[in-house]
Amino acid sequence: MSNAHTHGHADEGAHGSLTSYTIGFLLSLVLTGLSFGAVMSGAVPHAMILPTIVGLAVVQLLVQLVLFLHLGSAPSQRSNSVIFLLTAALIAILVAGSLWVMHNANENMMPMQMSAEHAMARE
Repeated sequence: MSNAHTHGHADEGAHGSLTSYTIGFLLSLVLTGLSFGAVMSGAVPHAMILPTIVGLAVVQLLVQLVLFLHLGSAPSQRSNSVIFLLTAALIAILVAGSLWVMHNANENMMPMQMSAEHAMARE
């Protein structure tokens, strides 16, 4: 009976510890505070606010993927990492394809030299 109990928890290494969750939480708070401070304090030049926020958002995404979702290159984490990467690729393909279709529809639906009023007058 005890063998079945310990067998169910054989992959506990794939889960984070309280320390890793605490570090991830604190890093997320610090990165959020830095983003807020970059906008509110005026310490970052106006032209650099957007790149600063995007950079801090990417760092926070990486912190959360590694410390909360446990994505990495360890053998116990590879399947989660592959699934995440394939999902991200699928979303990128869907978004890019949708933007391409909308762009082509916009370019090909009405000629630029014809205004809406002129098109209505032709009917």
